[in-house]
Amino acid sequence: MPDRAEIAELIARTESYLNDRLLPFWIENSPDPEFGGFLSYFDRHGRPTGETLKSFLMQVRILYAMASSHRFGYGAGGRCAKLARDAADFLLEHYWDREQGGWFWIADRAGNPTVTSKIGYGQVFGMYAFSEYFLATGDPRGRQAAEQTYAAISQYMADTRHGGFYEMMGRDWQAAPSGPPGGDRKSLDVHMHMMEALTSLYEMTGHPIHRRRLEEVIDLLTSRMLQPNGTGYIQFTTDFQPLGAILFATEWGRDARPRQGALPLDQTSPGHNVEFAWLLLHAAEVMGRPWADYADVVRPMFDHCLAYGIDWDFGGVYADTPAEGPTTLTEKQFWQQGEIIVGMLDAYRLFGDEKYWRAFRNVYDFLFDKFVVMDAGGEWYERVDREGRPIDDVLGHAWKICYHSIRSTVQAALRLRALAGTVE
Repeated sequence: MPDRAEIAELIARTESYLNDRLLPFWIENSPDPEFGGFLSYFDRHGRPTGETLKSFLMQVRILYAMASSHRFGYGAGGRCAKLARDAADFLLEHYWDREQGGWFWIADRAGNPTVTSKIGYGQVFGMYAFSEYFLATGDPRGRQAAEQTYAAISQYMADTRHGGFYEMMGRDWQAAPSGPPGGDRKSLDVHMHMMEALTSLYEMTGHPIHRRRLEEVIDLLTSRMLQPNGTGYIQFTTDFQPLGAILFATEWGRDARPRQGALPLDQTSPGHNVEFAWLLLHAAEVMGRPWADYADVVRPMFDHCLAYGIDWDFGGVYADTPAEGPTTLTEKQFWQQGEIIVGMLDAYRLFGDEKYWRAFRNVYDFLFDKFVVMDAGGEWYERVDREGRPIDDVLGHAWKICYHSIRSTVQAALRLRALAGTVE
């Protein structure tokens, strides 16, 4: 069981890293002084690669990261608040479709849209980030943008026949073709982020309709998108029959190497499972419900991660595993590490079992030892092998930016501070 000294050391280390390394790297290197918005392509040394594509997801996630940092007291002198406002300016000027509503997907450096598809993942993050921006700064444009995004999602993405939301659409909101374009599929990922975004929207507005929509999504996730052992399926038909997950043809600006064929049906993601668990607990908190109401939902996700996701020999967490049994795919990706350190702190706070603290320390130590590149600004490698040797060593691209690294560091620091008040 951790003592006060261990927790104090972890708080100091985590907040020093955030304030002195990670935030300064992005504050100093990512703003685009010529065109506005942000540039996010950095090599393993933290140097710009010269690529200038600006995906909506990258810009809106920087908005979230800077707003959230400011909201919780990081980014001295209001630097994060200023950059959040700059991000909001660029997004509102260039990405909102004034003719058909919703957010364009990709633009060039100057902000001219190059991919005008309406991707559900992006729409959800628009609602999430602008809600956070309003909560952090009080800028009324944040609330207006979040509520406009909610209105577009409700009008165009909601599946009134089967429930849930469509995810892959053209500029006119018509579903993309079937197969790799993804128009005939739904995912746990987008619906989980819908829960996350609705949580922030409801926290911002307190409106009963936003709470009801949040409760509907939670019910959908917990009743129709989980496997018998309590972990999540990855993809579904539009009426929520589980499918082996495929890679969609949608351009993201940069992806890992292509995967051939679909994953096995019972494949699951420990990172998504634990992220879902802590986001569900956060939703409960915002709604004023006790965590214990969802203990039976989140415990199997935490315990599956302990059994099959955590690498107890070398440290860290695997990207994908079977629902029952160990994985043979032992590479480790950056974002899962961040979600696990947050989720396992919540698991320890909820259940009080030391095994969750051990899991937190395992992944936290592996993250800082193997992923964090201190001599290049403190950002994280994309992927490493089982023992922590870099496989994909870039620090930033069109969707791998500071969102996961900053959010998980902020959230871990907040949880460690909460925990510090409960130990002797």
